[in-house]
Amino acid sequence: MRRIGLISDTHGLLRPEASAFLRGCDHIVHGGDICEQRILDELAMIAPLTVVRGNNDTGAWAEDIPETVLFEIEGVRFYAIHNLAELPIDPVAAGVRVVVSGHSHRPVAQGRDGVLYINPGSAGPRRFKLPISAGELLLDGGAITPRIVELAAR
Repeated sequence: MRRIGLISDTHGLLRPEASAFLRGCDHIVHGGDICEQRILDELAMIAPLTVVRGNNDTGAWAEDIPETVLFEIEGVRFYAIHNLAELPIDPVAAGVRVVVSGHSHRPVAQGRDGVLYINPGSAGPRRFKLPISAGELLLDGGAITPRIVELAAR
């Protein structure tokens, strides 16, 4: 079994609760709006990292971060993008089983046409009354179990 950590919209704040939740992951996916290189450096010390650039990721530090990434873990094909509304591919036709996004700050995990669309919500500064959250995917022999958790905010 592989545990994939999901985080997005940190906006320059990597909460201790988020770091603690991600410890023990085999891989981490950040859905964008990172806002500072140090966030990526800290996450990379926890597990290998796949990252996409969000609309707030500007400046020289973010220039090499792709807007989308297609990758595979344990035979499961993933697609990561910050804003799901800008999805440029047909995930079903591309053989994608999981689409990871961010942007809305709203946590959601929804299956459609055999594809899991998951947004872990925002783990950074609170926006409006939306929860502070992160997520995980458990991969076990082709089965994918999603979980989104609300992080206790200090």
